[in-house]
Amino acid sequence: MMEHNARREHGDGACLQPVSRFASAVFVFVLCSLFFARENAFAQESILRAYQQNFIRSGIAGKAEILRDAATDEQAGVFIGPLYDFALDFVLRNADFLENDPQMINLAVIAARGAGQAGYRGSIDNLWGVFLRYNDLLVREEVLNALGELGRGNGMVCAHLNQYLAEQNRLSRSRQNTDQFAVSACIKTLVKLGDSSSFAPLFGALIADYPTAVRSEAHAALNALPGDYRRFLDDVIRNNTPSEKLAAFLAGTGNRRFSPAEQGRFAETAMEEVLRYNPVSTDEKASIAALGYQAALTLTRLRWSQASDLVVRYFYRIQSEFHYGGIPKERFVEAVNCLGAMGTSEAAESAALLLGLINAQTEKTGLYDEDITLALVIALGTIGDKAAFDHLSYISYLPYTDAVKNAAKESIDHLKW
Repeated sequence: MMEHNARREHGDGACLQPVSRFASAVFVFVLCSLFFARENAFAQESILRAYQQNFIRSGIAGKAEILRDAATDEQAGVFIGPLYDFALDFVLRNADFLENDPQMINLAVIAARGAGQAGYRGSIDNLWGVFLRYNDLLVREEVLNALGELGRGNGMVCAHLNQYLAEQNRLSRSRQNTDQFAVSACIKTLVKLGDSSSFAPLFGALIADYPTAVRSEAHAALNALPGDYRRFLDDVIRNNTPSEKLAAFLAGTGNRRFSPAEQGRFAETAMEEVLRYNPVSTDEKASIAALGYQAALTLTRLRWSQASDLVVRYFYRIQSEFHYGGIPKERFVEAVNCLGAMGTSEAAESAALLLGLINAQTEKTGLYDEDITLALVIALGTIGDKAAFDHLSYISYLPYTDAVKNAAKESIDHLKW
């Protein structure tokens, strides 16, 4: 029994010996790895410190040369990002004295471009500081290019750029001077960052008083930005000022990325706002009137019958405004056309009621407006509701022109029985 136990103990020890040797090897390997990693870190820090010391000792032109030389160093990958940031910090700290110095501007350009190419995110704060302090176009372009590369996923970078663009938009709308070159570069950078929080400032750029080229860039940026652009425009139509409602509506209905159904919903929302909003100033009244007209045109084009109730209400409002001389006849005719495009019994009832009044007036006085009468006759034929038969057939007995009488005959032929 004792011999058996001794053999078991001896056997177990033999099994443990390889395990112990393996653990010892792993331990030695880890120690060596840590040692070499530490030595490598010291070496990298030593190289960076050497370049920084040379940078400090040199003049501004020499500092630029040091950055160029460092970029060609075989070990540049391990230190070049912090070196560019070191240079950006120098550029920023001396902005009060040298922001217009050509050599300092050149240094800023090299450092900003290098930080972006190196992918060194630690330089983001200094890059933004340089952007705010230096007005040179090339410096700002390089800074924004770098931020476009480094700022993806960084909400603070996007927030800074959104705020900057919003402020430039405000200055533009106030007819004050703006840095249009920087605005253009900012728009491109926001596209690179691809954050849906940029919808608002980009839309602001679209409707600001910028040159056509800048507004076209904003339009393209809005289409390229990920996120729910349709919902954003819908929210603007519902909640913003009349001029912004109109701009958002035109941006939506004039955009091929949105389907006819989506454009129809834009027009329906716009018509709701036209009927709900109570404009005060002359500018507000003009914007709301234009919004109603454009919405009616879109609803007519799309034959968006879901908005029939809204269109009937809009028709009565336009009829009243036309009666009191508040709008041109063309706007009233378009409202009639919109009724016809709805194709509903409610629309037919409204058009037939007015045609009946015109028939009575024509019978009594012989006076009528041919354009409006024709529009009503054609609208009733388009709808095809048989309830209009009496009013259409009575036209042949009244002193209308042949154009009106012929149109009435055609409309009768289109009635559904």
